[in-house]
Amino acid sequence: MSMFRILGSALAAFVLLGSVTAQMAKAQSGPLRIEITEGVIEPLPFAVPDFVPENGGGSEYARDIARVIASDLAGTGLFREIPQEAHISRVTSFDSSIAYEDWKAINAQAVITGAVSASGDRIVVKFRLFDVFSGQQLGEGLQFAGTTRSWRRMAHKVADAAYSRITGEGGYFDSRVVFVSESGPKNQRLKRLAVMDYDGANVQYLTDSSAIVLAPRFSPAGDRILYTSYATGFPRITLMDVGSLATQTLAEQPGTMTFAPRFSPDGRRVVFSLERGGNSDLYMLDLGSGGLTQLTNAPSIETAPDFSPDGSQIVFESDRSGTQQLYIMSASGGEARRISGGKGRYGTPVWSPRGDLVAFTKQNEGRFHIGVMRTDGSEERLLTASFLDEGPTWSPNGRVIMFTRESSGAGGSAALFSVDISGRNLRQISTEGAASDPAWSPLLP
Repeated sequence: MSMFRILGSALAAFVLLGSVTAQMAKAQSGPLRIEITEGVIEPLPFAVPDFVPENGGGSEYARDIARVIASDLAGTGLFREIPQEAHISRVTSFDSSIAYEDWKAINAQAVITGAVSASGDRIVVKFRLFDVFSGQQLGEGLQFAGTTRSWRRMAHKVADAAYSRITGEGGYFDSRVVFVSESGPKNQRLKRLAVMDYDGANVQYLTDSSAIVLAPRFSPAGDRILYTSYATGFPRITLMDVGSLATQTLAEQPGTMTFAPRFSPDGRRVVFSLERGGNSDLYMLDLGSGGLTQLTNAPSIETAPDFSPDGSQIVFESDRSGTQQLYIMSASGGEARRISGGKGRYGTPVWSPRGDLVAFTKQNEGRFHIGVMRTDGSEERLLTASFLDEGPTWSPNGRVIMFTRESSGAGGSAALFSVDISGRNLRQISTEGAASDPAWSPLLP
């Protein structure tokens, strides 16, 4: 749940790097590559035959790993899988040569082959990526090792490597998302923290539903989570260790409420909102020393802070101009400059990992939108529109935004959606029930 709903009446690159088209280099002009240059993309056709079991093990994972890889790539909207029933060639050995003419005949422009071996609880996955039209392998073959319980991670790692080689960008499939899992009727909604793979698989519940929880955020290393808890009846910032699930309350101050926490890029500080006497300002907490620094001091309400990737600036929302708008200031405090300039109210700003864009929630003329703008406020672009879209979070490579969408009506519930920063490829994320407040992790180590 974003600050739009928490505070109520209180506060109540692509587009911007260019547009998108797929340009596939032929044999004369170098290796296969998707370049982001124009407005409409024709997805690149690719094929992923079932991986080959090796060393007498891995047969139970070989097909499933290939299917996860295919799903990862096709889910970006940049790739289109050629179904296996259309394949002419059959891959029976990891080291066998590729029949390029057979793949050309079905218009495959990239082929991913691989093998899986398993022994006890250990699994090894290796793969190769081929450019069909140039007739060459793209890069060296790679392999990833882990436990059999982590076979999906191995698949995501393969997909990340293939994605990076073709697009030239970092991947985002081997990542997780922390979110608020919701259940019960709308007027008595139960909430608990949960974490899942980026595609909705491998859900793990981190808290019970005895207390309302809001706005979870991963640490830069992905080993800790900050969130707002109502366990005491008032909002309090809570820090959780992901491994042990141990928690501690931060920045407790008598007569105050604390919420909307975010880690600094080095993970050593937390910026958050502290409300005292009906007024909310931004504060910084040093996690090592416990030192608390006030960053703003105004009669307006400041909240939803987020650091720039280099840690030097903070973007936040404030009603100091009379309406809810976005501002940027130094991470040490001081004068802020307004960056939002369109009609309507702006909130929940989040700085892109690339550093060039800010994503936000916008409310205007009865509709909610997820949008992006340059950090100077220019080139604003709205990516979505619905009854209630809010709370964006960036994928680790800054290419995709996940957010909460709530349906209208008395029985409306929240769900997680994602959209490319071009505004294309709007997709619902599969969850076991209602879900809100997603926050993407960094790529897993």
